[in-house]
Amino acid sequence: MMQAFRNAAKPLMVVVAFTFFAWLVLDLSGITGGTGLLTKTAVGKVNGQSIDARTYQSVVQQSIDARQRQAPGALGMDEYAQIRDEVWEQFVQSTVLQAEYRRRGITVSEDEIVQALRNSPPPEFQKIPEFQTDSQFDLGKYQRWLTSSVAQQYLPSLESQYRDQLMRSKLLRVVTADVYLSDAALWEQYRDEHETVKISLTAIVPKNVVPDSAVKFTDAEIQAYYKAHQDDFKRPATAYLSFVALPRLTTAADTATARARADSVRQEIAGGAPFADVARRESADSVTAAKGGDLEQWTRGSMDPAFDSAAFKLPLKTLSQPVLSKFGFHLIEITSRKGDKAKGRHILIPIEVAGAHRDELDAKADSLERLGADHTDPAALDTVARALKLPIGKSGPVQEGTRVQLGRLVVPDAGVWAFQAKPGATSPVIEADIAYYVFRLDSLQPEGVPPLAQIRSAVEYSARNDKKVVLGRKKAQDYLKRVDSGTSLADAAAAMKLPNQEFGPFSRINPPLTNPVVVGTAFGLDSGQRSGLLDTKEGIYVLQTLEHTKADSAKFVKELDDYRAKMINLARQERVRSYLSALREAAKVVDDRKKVLRTAPAGQQT
Repeated sequence: MMQAFRNAAKPLMVVVAFTFFAWLVLDLSGITGGTGLLTKTAVGKVNGQSIDARTYQSVVQQSIDARQRQAPGALGMDEYAQIRDEVWEQFVQSTVLQAEYRRRGITVSEDEIVQALRNSPPPEFQKIPEFQTDSQFDLGKYQRWLTSSVAQQYLPSLESQYRDQLMRSKLLRVVTADVYLSDAALWEQYRDEHETVKISLTAIVPKNVVPDSAVKFTDAEIQAYYKAHQDDFKRPATAYLSFVALPRLTTAADTATARARADSVRQEIAGGAPFADVARRESADSVTAAKGGDLEQWTRGSMDPAFDSAAFKLPLKTLSQPVLSKFGFHLIEITSRKGDKAKGRHILIPIEVAGAHRDELDAKADSLERLGADHTDPAALDTVARALKLPIGKSGPVQEGTRVQLGRLVVPDAGVWAFQAKPGATSPVIEADIAYYVFRLDSLQPEGVPPLAQIRSAVEYSARNDKKVVLGRKKAQDYLKRVDSGTSLADAAAAMKLPNQEFGPFSRINPPLTNPVVVGTAFGLDSGQRSGLLDTKEGIYVLQTLEHTKADSAKFVKELDDYRAKMINLARQERVRSYLSALREAAKVVDDRKKVLRTAPAGQQT
């Protein structure tokens, strides 16, 4: 039994890792009232409480290690930046909640922790086979494990997790204790769900219905508009980048190499090698490879079409010939099949750059790295472009916090690198699915309002649309005169070449329109009634309610008790979300991470 418990201990590391982070955040950073054990250097403050730099970096590194154990490949700069931000938010949230516990006098006793540990095991534990009897979780086995020597090494971490959960539960019970919904409020919600309308709607959106040729303005007007609307044109810091791309797409020779490998693997299995052993060694599908290639049960249509087609034609317990899908070549064996359900296993041999093509690409990638990457001289990019006969391209403006996009392709890491580099510098080699990239930071526009010359087209667009609004209102008045004279909404719209459409039936909670003025007006009209001009920020609208079906009050009374329970539960959830959001927004957060933490090479900075 003790060996079983030792085996069970392995999946517990996920829980232990989580609670280790919590321990670091709460006990080492100084936010619990101490000074922090590692250093007095702070990466920021939350409500006056310092966040220790080395502790923050330790938690980041632990998170990176955990993510890398789950991810098949190396993490990129985007992932590192995301992890750093997620850990920062953990520190902020923990600090805010700890302060709230103290303010409200919320505590947890040792007895409460013990009872929770014994009677409410973590969900992760309930899935561990060693804690099950007849495929069902066995509380007795779990409770016996708690008294074992193996469990002792995990109990401090589990106690920390349960303490945090119990404290948070107590806080949220206090926060939601006064949630109450009157019958009138419940009826209003029920009505919003069940009352429906069908409408005819004509939209006069000035920027669409007024042609550009109808709007004239002078250079002086553009300059005046720019000066009067400075807040509208504020931009975050923006990077301008050039790049070279070394294609790494596969060729017909790579496909032939992958097919030959798939044939070889198939021969090995046909010769008596266990399928599961070969799958663990050869399959590129890491999830199923760990299970000997087992796909478990799936439904027809949920797999790649080529894979599905072969799987539902293949005789049972027969090893397929290599099947080509968008993922590569599959060796498939179906163990059972009934209707649209199938069970089986597979080995995936991907189509990758290989052989002479791999050697050629590696040599070029080495040159790309040696001549162009991680240089401070702007000419490095031109040098590598000439050497490898690659064109130099330019990305669009890249705003801080966004990714570099080249057409439809999103390139990882470059957006993070750009705001850590100095103008003229070149990036490390960045790998994407179809190419290796090296970027050069040509210039960096600081946060603020760019010069008019730089954003003139955007200023002209806004100024033109403002003038179109005036002309659009005149067009809307003409439209309303036609409707008032007896013409239907649809006929008047057709005569003036305006869009008219019918919507519904729909309720207040799932309207096909996002404009609240339009939706509110529709439910305020009886069948056959028409609105006047609805002049909103999005456009000008005229609508007629074609059908208006009221909610059934007798049915509401019959369902009231069940409906009340459901809505109070939802109201409590919303209260919790709003409360936690309000705590976060009210927190005085000083983020000095950029100032304190120096830039390190990609993959090393925490």
